[in-house]
Amino acid sequence: MKIAVASENGKVAQHFGHCENFTIFQCDDGKIISTETIANPGHKPGFLPNFLNDINAEVVIAGGMGGGAIQIFNEKNIEVITGAEGDVNAAAESYLKGTLKSTGSVCHDHSFEGSCGN
Repeated sequence: MKIAVASENGKVAQHFGHCENFTIFQCDDGKIISTETIANPGHKPGFLPNFLNDINAEVVIAGGMGGGAIQIFNEKNIEVITGAEGDVNAAAESYLKGTLKSTGSVCHDHSFEGSCGN
């Protein structure tokens, strides 16, 4: 299983599309076996969900995310966890333990000035 966490400076990014990186956790049998960081290749409508699908992500974790991205992930059967915060490693570990639950945090304002308008 691959978990993709929208990240900035080792923390869960609060706006999925504008994150600095994606921290990718390869997991097996409920444990993280490897981690890599991929720079965000760019933010345009629909691009990032397809990009993460192409690298076989099965779970995406972020602080907040727009409804369009959530819809595309749902269509691709990729689980979306929003409302996460703090250390990316802790978020992935919490997900694997079953303690990280989505708050359903959806960003409604597409302008970005340090806040997703949620």
